[in-house]
Amino acid sequence: MENNTEKSKLDNKRKSSVNRRDFISKSALLGAGMAASPLVFANNYSSKELVKNHSPNPEKRKLGALEVSPIGLGCMSMKSGSYNPPRDKKDMIPVIRGAVDLGVTFFDTAEVYGPFTDEELVGEALAPMRDKVVIASKFGFDLTSGQRGGRNSKPEFIKQAVEGMLKRLRTDRIDLLYLHRLDPNVPVEDVAGTVKDLIKEGKALHFGLSEVSPATIRRAHAEQSVAAVQSEYSMIQRALENQVIDTCGELGIGFVPWGAVNRGFLGDKFNEYSRFSEDSRFAAVPYFTPEAIKVHMEVLVLVREWARKKDATPAQIALAWVMAQKPYIIPIPGTTKLHHMKENMGALDIKFTVSELKEFREALEKLPLVGVRGPETALVDQ
Repeated sequence: MENNTEKSKLDNKRKSSVNRRDFISKSALLGAGMAASPLVFANNYSSKELVKNHSPNPEKRKLGALEVSPIGLGCMSMKSGSYNPPRDKKDMIPVIRGAVDLGVTFFDTAEVYGPFTDEELVGEALAPMRDKVVIASKFGFDLTSGQRGGRNSKPEFIKQAVEGMLKRLRTDRIDLLYLHRLDPNVPVEDVAGTVKDLIKEGKALHFGLSEVSPATIRRAHAEQSVAAVQSEYSMIQRALENQVIDTCGELGIGFVPWGAVNRGFLGDKFNEYSRFSEDSRFAAVPYFTPEAIKVHMEVLVLVREWARKKDATPAQIALAWVMAQKPYIIPIPGTTKLHHMKENMGALDIKFTVSELKEFREALEKLPLVGVRGPETALVDQ
């Protein structure tokens, strides 16, 4: 049995092992198949303290003509089982509705997430405030078997997919309808033309693309105005800086990065001791090999330094940096915890001067990266 002295030492040790992303539960780490040593961050603020002065009505940004909150909520991890076990609906609905209370108006999902279960959750959660929010969903995979199959963007298949989306999302229109992945057997002009027809019918309001090249963006945009392009983008995954983001700016298209916190890494979720089980989705990510994580710790150290300078968390710095690159960038960090969403919204209070961004970029570009996409891959449809 512990005596009082031993218990006090143990309590202090436990406290010292928790960083400012303490909100990430140990059970979630185990669910990801990870074994990690304690994570340490210099400051000891709670997420509530970090966002207590945040305005519930943040200034909006635009995806083409579509106005949305500057940070959205990616709902993929809530029910799909992609990065963690599917969460209970009764726990996730308060997170989504709580995000609305924080000023979030942009919610991202897809029919392939689950499949279908994520859309059902988003539809139910947002039904009471449907006219106050923007819902984005995606088509492009054959799900007729109930499981993810190959890519399918034939016009008749798109129309069938959208009918299912509308029912699951409990709505009469999809605010932003994305092509999730390009079907090599269907010209993107045919896809854009089909979405144009759906827009005329009022079943979709805006058209989006995901993981496509600048050339494909231009071809699609010539047929039907593209409102948004979604791809992975962060301090570590910067391939899209090769023409894709600038093409969006040139054409008046918004850019929606997923993975802005590098799947949690830039939020101090992992460290050089992190390991993943073979059945974990993280294990298949090239920049999450033990060697890559060790190399990328230098990036995390840089992020921590800026977090101390700005009195912020690493996750907030990661999001603020992405948003500071262009005024038409709207990240959609995913979470299953409302306090993470509160923390994310705190990124809106962080501002970088031109000289600070230059200093940050110069330091970042000196650091090696492993397992990331090369710049040339941005010129090829994924």
